[in-house]
Amino acid sequence: MRPYVRAAALGNYAEVARQTGIDAQAMLRAAKLDPAVLHDPDRHIPSAAVARLLEDSARQAGCDTFGLRMAESWRLSDFGAVSLLLTHERTLRDALEAVTRFRHLINDTVTISVEDAPPLVVIREELVGAKTARSRQAIELALGVMFRLCRALLGAQWKPRSVCFTHAPPASLAVHHRIFGPVVEFGKGFNGIVCAAADFDRPNPASDPALASHARRYVDSLPGRGRKGAAQEVRRAIYILLPSGDSSMARIADELGTTTRTLQRQLERAGESYAGLLNEARRNLVPRYLENPAYSLMQVSDLLGYEFQSSFTRWFRGEFGVSPARWRAAKSRKGAKG
Repeated sequence: MRPYVRAAALGNYAEVARQTGIDAQAMLRAAKLDPAVLHDPDRHIPSAAVARLLEDSARQAGCDTFGLRMAESWRLSDFGAVSLLLTHERTLRDALEAVTRFRHLINDTVTISVEDAPPLVVIREELVGAKTARSRQAIELALGVMFRLCRALLGAQWKPRSVCFTHAPPASLAVHHRIFGPVVEFGKGFNGIVCAAADFDRPNPASDPALASHARRYVDSLPGRGRKGAAQEVRRAIYILLPSGDSSMARIADELGTTTRTLQRQLERAGESYAGLLNEARRNLVPRYLENPAYSLMQVSDLLGYEFQSSFTRWFRGEFGVSPARWRAAKSRKGAKG
């Protein structure tokens, strides 16, 4: 089954399209999406098609903040059935655990990791897949939604310590500053939000344990169409752990609460292998890093989990037929020609 997202992700696509002067219906059809999805928030639509729609729309509109503008009017209710549970979770930490647990009902490509670094907490967010991992617009939409979720639970006055993107900054930071404030950083090693640990674990005044329990049972009863096996969970872990330098199978097995041997058997039954999934993730992620001139080749090598740049260069040449330096130069020349 192809990765998908709830059509609610396109909630105000038509309005942003109107504001930026493009034809929403035509753009949807060009992306092979039924325009009716705008009125059916619970429909599941291919995430690759959504990423293509956002990138094409941004290009057509000449608006490199198209995805982020869509996140600006996001509401907690856009999470559908899961929103009632999130409203009554005890803390933001609990709410993000619920998002992770029920992501098959929200967005099949999103993966979230929480790293405690007292007195801070780092919320890392990645989109898994060849199209989505490279989509600046999809990443900014997802991180904008994450920011709005934090605000919905912590209050309109809440401010993060920083909001980080792996890609380069846009020509103007006006929209980013309007939404996030002056704490946006680009060319970082991860996409995510850094906030105070005290905020992350602050009790939610709207929390109701009884209602949360009721909502959890209800959401648990919903069809698990999107539930994935070991292969998808390993994919998610690789995307998050690669920049840390330790995305080994042993580390992933530990993260998933199992043993290396058990995980290996599960992958074999699914017709997959750890090496194959690792290679797939690297192929999907490397263009996004190489296309950003802020990253040196050594930094790209590190972000893909290579200890030595020479190993990265050999792998890249084997996969793409040229060295990473020549690939980047060719891409730069193509971009300069428009």
